[in-house]
Amino acid sequence: MFRFDSDYLEGCLPEILQALQETNFEQTLGYGMDPHCAHAKELIKDAIGAPDADVHFLVGGTQTNVTVIAHILRPYQAVICAESGHINVHETMAVEHNGHKCIALPTGNGKISAAQIEHVLVEHRDDYSKEHTAQPAMVYISFPTEKGTIYSKAELEAISKVCREWNIPLFVDGARLGYGLASPACEITLQDLAKLADVFYIGGTKQGALFGEAVVFTDTRLSKDFRYSIKMNGGMLAKGRMLGIQFETLFTDGIYIRAAKNAIDKAFAIRDAFAAKGFPFFAESPTNQQFPILPNELIAELRKKFSFESWGFVDDGHTAVRFCTSWATTDEAVDSLLAEIGKL
Repeated sequence: MFRFDSDYLEGCLPEILQALQETNFEQTLGYGMDPHCAHAKELIKDAIGAPDADVHFLVGGTQTNVTVIAHILRPYQAVICAESGHINVHETMAVEHNGHKCIALPTGNGKISAAQIEHVLVEHRDDYSKEHTAQPAMVYISFPTEKGTIYSKAELEAISKVCREWNIPLFVDGARLGYGLASPACEITLQDLAKLADVFYIGGTKQGALFGEAVVFTDTRLSKDFRYSIKMNGGMLAKGRMLGIQFETLFTDGIYIRAAKNAIDKAFAIRDAFAAKGFPFFAESPTNQQFPILPNELIAELRKKFSFESWGFVDDGHTAVRFCTSWATTDEAVDSLLAEIGKL
């Protein structure tokens, strides 16, 4: 069976495995205080064009989202996000368990707008009893979104402008950042993101690393004492060099984007095959996640040979499903799926 459930089903890029093997018997300080982490931070700062940024490595996406949000917000403050945002629907209320409400905004394509954000902020400001409600004090977006869509440069600029006018941070979840940047529809660069976001992270877990995310604070006022928060929230790895070595590798010779390109090419082949058969899509995604809407009987037939996720109820006879490719998706897997789609 070929699996298209997600983009972290395989181990890691061969280059990372080789680097880990080559450094296996090195002795270094723990908790990210090693030469590999230091070098990886410099590579990342060079790639984003922000030499004064503050970079930290955490073990996974949920720990990263919870830690960043908990570190920045006061106990009575909330984070604005899309109703389909990862922190709102896929992290078992981890952010709210840590004491911060998610103010979830409606969206059809996974993206929220500057106008929506400003509406929330104005509404709270003008509420005569605002101290009885959670104070919106951060904006969280994903790039790409949970529906595989990506923000245009103009959309990001507008959101960043609102955040800075209201003096609240913009936090960008980049768990799949490389897949967004590698998309032919992408209008921004890492350098643009560093200018527009106050804090963002570069995903490793879903993009060829065994595990790990790199958090980048471009507004370093927000990162004071962040290591305390990493430790408190369970995101600090004792063998921290394992994270540094992986991001050293990802940010050498363009590997990060080059590996992501494989996922995009494979996803587009799947998208085009379903489209050629006349199937509609739940979301128009230019990234590695594709969401065809299929009759339930065809879904059952495809599941005999392929594994993929159900994503959304459409009607009694149809369901939106997700086919997700990765840096490691093979020609064999895609060709087999295309052959089956051709029979539908």
